[in-house]
Amino acid sequence: TESKHRRCQGDLKTRSTELGSAVIGSPLTPTTVKKSIVLSSETRKELAKQAKVTKEERRAQIDERHKYLISRLADGIGLSEQQVEEAIISDDKFQLLEQFFARSGLKKLLFFYQDVLQQKSNALRSDGSTNSLLQKKLFITMGSTENFTGTCAFFLRPSDKAITASNVSQEVNFGIFDCTNGNILQGLEFFLSQIMIPALKSQQNWGAVKEGLKNSQIQDFLYSVDKFVGTLSSSRQNIEDKIQLTKVDIDTYVSSLQNPSDCIAAG
Repeated sequence: TESKHRRCQGDLKTRSTELGSAVIGSPLTPTTVKKSIVLSSETRKELAKQAKVTKEERRAQIDERHKYLISRLADGIGLSEQQVEEAIISDDKFQLLEQFFARSGLKKLLFFYQDVLQQKSNALRSDGSTNSLLQKKLFITMGSTENFTGTCAFFLRPSDKAITASNVSQEVNFGIFDCTNGNILQGLEFFLSQIMIPALKSQQNWGAVKEGLKNSQIQDFLYSVDKFVGTLSSSRQNIEDKIQLTKVDIDTYVSSLQNPSDCIAAG
């Protein structure tokens, strides 16, 4: 039994060595650690082929609901509809669109358009690394994992109705939240003061609330929103104002302290 165990260990070591040699092209040694595995050209071609098939399958699923979203995104962000469609069908979160359209589905659908670190080309350097650079990219997000540094385009649905080609324009609301250079407070202030508050103050129908803007509860609500925006603006300005410290000649300052009362006065 012991001799069989030794033979088994020897076989495993031999197979491990052969496998390592096949992957990195050279025999393994105890001190050799390969941090990355370079995909063969055949594997890359196969992955690219699969990605192309997936994109075409998704493109075939595009209907009037998707086209409505694509049109709004193109207008709001400043891209062509072809660019938006390509970004959507290439996104690994493409299935979120169907979840948004479904009855009692997602209440929000978010898109970020901002700088993302992307691979420049498929060519690998001699050390196995790739060339990367920042490029603007439109992608679907849940809003909880990626840092928000650019523009957020959002779709909201207030009801649980299934979104169809005939009701998408009535049931889905669209908006843009601009956070260029990561300045979230400024973007929020602009969004509330220039978009949301004017829209609320021009709102005629407040549902079950009677008399609309004449209602005291609605007036209190709008007053609170105005007050919040004012506080937000003041806080943003305080944060943006840089505190400049004046250089002090510490030796001269300390030498002027002659007794405890001077120290108390200086404090």
